[in-house]
Amino acid sequence: MDYNFRDIEKKWQQRWENDQTYHVEENPEKKKFYVLNMFPYPSGAGLHVGHPLGYIASDIYARYKRLRGFNVLNPMGYDAYGLPAEQYAIQTGQHPAKTTETNINRYRQQLDKIGFSFDWQREVRTCDPGYYHWTQWAFEKMFDSYFCNTCQKARPIADLVAHFEARGTDGLDAARSEELCFTAAEWQAMSEVEQQRVLMNYRIAYLGETMVNWCPGLGTVLANDEVVDGVSERGGYPVVQKKMQQWCLRTSAYAGRLLEGLETVDWTDSLKETQRNWIGRSEGTEMQFKVAGSDRHFTIFTTRADTIFGVTFMVLAPESELVDELTTEEQKAEVSEYLAYVKKRTELDRISDRKVTGVFSGSYAVNPFTGDNIPIWISEYVLAGYGTGAIMAVPAHDSRDYAFARHFDLPIVPLIEGADVSEESFDAKEGTVMNSPKAGTTALDGFSLNGMTVKEAIAATKEFVTAHQLGRVKVNYRLRDAIFSRQRYWGEPFPVYYKDGMPRMIPEECLPLELPDIETYKPTETGEPPLGRAKVWAWDEKNKKVVETSLVDNKSVFRLELNTMPGFAGSSAYYLRYMDARNDSALVGKEADAYWQNVDLYVGGTEHATGHLIYSRFWNKFLFDCGVSCKEEPFQKLVNQGMIQGRSNFVYRVNSAADATPADHPVFVSVGLKDGYDTTPIHVDVNIVSNDVLDRDAFKAWRPEYSNAEFILENGVYKCGWAIEKMSKSMFNVVNPDMIVEKYGADTLRLYEMFLGPVEASKPWDTNGIDGCHRFLRKFWNLFFDNRTGESVVSDEAPSKDSLKSLHKLIKKVTEDIEKFSYNTSISAFMIAIGELGQQKCHSRSLLSDLVVLIAPFAPHIAEELWEHLGQAGSVCDATWPVWNEAYLTENEMQLTVSFNGKARYQKLLPVDAPNEEIQQAVLNDERSAKYLEGKTIVKVIIVPRKIVNIVIK
Repeated sequence: MDYNFRDIEKKWQQRWENDQTYHVEENPEKKKFYVLNMFPYPSGAGLHVGHPLGYIASDIYARYKRLRGFNVLNPMGYDAYGLPAEQYAIQTGQHPAKTTETNINRYRQQLDKIGFSFDWQREVRTCDPGYYHWTQWAFEKMFDSYFCNTCQKARPIADLVAHFEARGTDGLDAARSEELCFTAAEWQAMSEVEQQRVLMNYRIAYLGETMVNWCPGLGTVLANDEVVDGVSERGGYPVVQKKMQQWCLRTSAYAGRLLEGLETVDWTDSLKETQRNWIGRSEGTEMQFKVAGSDRHFTIFTTRADTIFGVTFMVLAPESELVDELTTEEQKAEVSEYLAYVKKRTELDRISDRKVTGVFSGSYAVNPFTGDNIPIWISEYVLAGYGTGAIMAVPAHDSRDYAFARHFDLPIVPLIEGADVSEESFDAKEGTVMNSPKAGTTALDGFSLNGMTVKEAIAATKEFVTAHQLGRVKVNYRLRDAIFSRQRYWGEPFPVYYKDGMPRMIPEECLPLELPDIETYKPTETGEPPLGRAKVWAWDEKNKKVVETSLVDNKSVFRLELNTMPGFAGSSAYYLRYMDARNDSALVGKEADAYWQNVDLYVGGTEHATGHLIYSRFWNKFLFDCGVSCKEEPFQKLVNQGMIQGRSNFVYRVNSAADATPADHPVFVSVGLKDGYDTTPIHVDVNIVSNDVLDRDAFKAWRPEYSNAEFILENGVYKCGWAIEKMSKSMFNVVNPDMIVEKYGADTLRLYEMFLGPVEASKPWDTNGIDGCHRFLRKFWNLFFDNRTGESVVSDEAPSKDSLKSLHKLIKKVTEDIEKFSYNTSISAFMIAIGELGQQKCHSRSLLSDLVVLIAPFAPHIAEELWEHLGQAGSVCDATWPVWNEAYLTENEMQLTVSFNGKARYQKLLPVDAPNEEIQQAVLNDERSAKYLEGKTIVKVIIVPRKIVNIVIK
């Protein structure tokens, strides 16, 4: 029987589907294990070989845990909303639902060909109303909740109303957009609309004015990672900063818990550090600065209040509301010009770009400690969303303040003894303080820090600020609230209608609110989002249904929200839905949630190290507060797979005079000969290149303009050059996994992607090595079948001692390596073991059964076929993972290299516990030594334990 991988793989993929091999149910009698992949966005291009890398890695682990006796949940779905489908719809007029469905079907076909153990009965699509019903439901829960700082959890908004009715804001410590102060009587005197505006200040899902990345060309807000160098990643349209009213989620309220939760999960230190930096906890002081010649004040936050005596200027973020208030008439033109410049810069640009820009506002602030007037500047290096959007600048001890001061010729006052600030700022984390004015010279007489250590000065300043009511000690976070609105069509609709200008939630029993049909997917001519074109998009409050838009303001009919939710809305809780995917009455049922709890292993790319992981952790913590999720952290262990890079190929066109090589007769020279010619490299489709050898006929068919080309060959073939580049259609180095599966089989693809290198590392795709993995599978097959006759060679003989040693060495290595995700070394160990067993002519049924189970996670199709051939019942998926026996690994013999005058001559086996005298005698008596010793005198014998015997002769 030949190894016909095509028939074998089709057979078992169909069998798995028919038998529902990978369907899983809650089973209290078995320990659970939940494996999850970051689910894909189904693009029109389909999968390339880089995409399955993480899926294969997680699938191996899922299959392994099942063989270890776990009840394994391994689901898959699609992040189906997104801008690409919408842009395609704008260009073609085709509904994005149709293109998304087409793309999903293609993805499913490709995934099935690779043989994943996904439970497709739990499939999730974010564009499915049955799924986004629960995204809308969660949003309504957030709207009806506020965050209590005292108990550090979300609580119903009704509790907040009760507090206002009884005490106003007295004793309230809640996350909020701005500080409010009113009595119970004042609350009760407010109109309903006024009360709703107050509550909006505290809701976890709220409407707020915020700066966004606005892309006029796409007619929508973009996330930071969708903007590159000031233009949209998709389409290259200009992006500007714009203040807009947007739906936001109060993620900042959970900053402390998000930080603390990192201590409870099994993530890499680098990933945890990335999250910590994104959350950005800092403990410091808020201080009030008076505006000179005015009764206005503004607040700054600083982690180093002790540096107050080194402040030589203040800086406002360009978006700060103070800019308009504090810009003088003389400076207005210059400030307006600067603000227009900043408007084109994304926040990411401003953070990463260290160039110095700014403009003077014309106003001054008063230093509360010295009474000195300090100029107030405006600069893009200060961000409105962090702290208060205003800073006190201490150029002597901060690098960006220093660069700004040097650029605009502002004073630099060092505060630490011995600090040299002639060329750069000085790190002031330790040392002795100086230049703190002496008693009698400050606005607040008697306070000086001179002679204190930095640590003492920080503590003294905090105490002084608090005692003199100049501010307060505060913990601050860099993490900002998430902007949750997108001006697009293809996204989850908000379950919101507007009455008296205030948002109201559609009743829960009326969810989901589904997208309406529209004729074109562009924004309206008046600039409204695409939903503004819908003819049926209004809410009849009385009859609780969607009605024609023209009926708005007709008594009980009100306009619906025109924005849709962003992409991360659907991907923030999908892991919970997988636990109970067909539940029509809850996001996840109590029983299913209690059983699966959270994700044991999450696999995905490092590009999600901040955005997705922050949002999903926030979302889960909120649902934990609501009693929906039983675990506060959703992902216990996280593995980031590396990226598979492209291996590009090149042909080399000779640049010759037109009369020598006319345009219709181009000449291409092989890479090994090109140095003798003036050439231009041209990318060539890697799918018509094998082991760097070009299929010349295929090349001519691919590029008809070269149909008359001449090829200068190297040893009878045309050898292409190569380089490692990003896998991209423009470089013709995208490899379709379908082609690999067709030519070599899915098991070969799975093995090869894991054999390329460690899962976490980025590595180049190189088809030159794939033959080795395919040959290995054929060698594996030949342990079961005679490669000449195709007859079975499996026997019921007991395995030899050497074969048992090879097997149990492999069991130990593979088991340990899978636990560490060291799959490449596992595959190397397989290759060594199969080579040994082939040499030993081992065909023992009992040994081969264990071998099949071992390889099943890596190459499931061949494993199933051989498991059936061995006469085993059921699927190999339900076998038991073998356990190594140390007794078989004990070494009884050692192999020594015998050398004469340092030159190795032969190998000799001896008992591992043989004493040196016995070793020496055995070597000298060996007949192979005779020819080297004949006529020679032995000077000495050197024995290196378990390695070498060197006989020195003369």
